[in-house]
Amino acid sequence: MPERLLGHVRDHRISRWLGGREPVVLLSVLLILVVLWGFIQLADEVLEGDTHDFDIWLVERLRTPDDLSVPVGPRWVQEAGRDATALGGFLWLMFSTFATAGYLWLDRKRHLSMFLLGSAVSGYIVSTLLKAYFQRPRPDLVPHLSYVYNTTSFPSGHSMNAAVIYLTLGAMVAMSVSRKRLKLYVLGVACFITAIVGASRVYLGVHYPTDVLAGWMAGLIWALLCWLVARWLQRRGDVEPSGPVEPTPEETAEPA
Repeated sequence: MPERLLGHVRDHRISRWLGGREPVVLLSVLLILVVLWGFIQLADEVLEGDTHDFDIWLVERLRTPDDLSVPVGPRWVQEAGRDATALGGFLWLMFSTFATAGYLWLDRKRHLSMFLLGSAVSGYIVSTLLKAYFQRPRPDLVPHLSYVYNTTSFPSGHSMNAAVIYLTLGAMVAMSVSRKRLKLYVLGVACFITAIVGASRVYLGVHYPTDVLAGWMAGLIWALLCWLVARWLQRRGDVEPSGPVEPTPEETAEPA
């Protein structure tokens, strides 16, 4: 009898917790768990070498068979690939982060601005630690079409950092506006930039496709975690709510 009673109480608490959460929050938690499981499985396959044949096949298919130094497609695609990969570089990510944080600060969402900076820096640290842990060499079967430092390959730093920064930026900006159409637009742009950065790394021959996929997965997990924490802080009042902020008397005062 006591066991049945305890089970009933436990089920009641779980139901009450679920009932108090919005569907988007529950879906985000579920997505984090699913993607985390996928990342672990992918990392295990990579460490055992099970993805090696697929990685080589796709990298080579993106090059001209007669000359592996020449990528497939017209010349402008190669230039576009370099332009896209630059969006995942450290300097551009830093600029994007500070530019967005500055916008939020000027919009008097200063706690959200500081939270954004903390999310970006911590995500970059996690990316660096993951690369140092796995120690996978970069592909050397085709010439690199983009300069790379002597770093490891798994997960792709450009792909993960782009996902961390752009998806987090998109989530933070989306939280600062109230119209759903604007939220979807901002998140759509963030996803598009993240996708083209990762694809460019494979096209330029500096990463295997599984490196990029792992980077996307890890970055998505981090961005969702940051969004959930920011949403929780917003509910507590520690982070500014969505929508416009009422102007201060100094801002509304007419010039003398």
